[in-house]
Amino acid sequence: MALRNIGLWAVEGFELAFSLAKFCCCIHVTGSYIMFPALAMGPSMLPTIDLNGNVIIVERASVWLQKVSRGDMVVLTSPEDPNKQVIKRIVGMEGDTVTYLIKPGESDECQTIVVPKGRVWVQGDNIHDSRDSRVFGAIPYGLVHGKLFWRVRMHFLQPSLSLSFSSFLLVC
Repeated sequence: MALRNIGLWAVEGFELAFSLAKFCCCIHVTGSYIMFPALAMGPSMLPTIDLNGNVIIVERASVWLQKVSRGDMVVLTSPEDPNKQVIKRIVGMEGDTVTYLIKPGESDECQTIVVPKGRVWVQGDNIHDSRDSRVFGAIPYGLVHGKLFWRVRMHFLQPSLSLSFSSFLLVC
């Protein structure tokens, strides 16, 4: 009798473990190939992205299908720090001519470049406080991970509330 109960417990435990494994696989596949959540914060995308942060959903299919275009906000690996993800707006695609201010706010001096093949030109919406292609040049298309799909502004939260975003990718 006792062995029979242990057998039933083992079967139920195995079924639970198998269901949990399937769930974890689905989460991994979704995050790696379809879309992922992130917390975007910092001054470079003001006023589009709040300084204190927005939760964003980033979809990956557009990058694989090469369906990103001028004006899209994208998450990419920083060319300056490969451990850091940043969010910027695409200003130029390969072959586009881009004219930009060299020192915004200090002078009206401009420079014009043609975006090389296989690269994109990205800039922050806040040109006075953004490290972007004006600093590190056009970036390889391969550094782009996904396109902003959905954004939740966080200003509705009370200051006394705290949320844990440990499962989110932090995008500055």
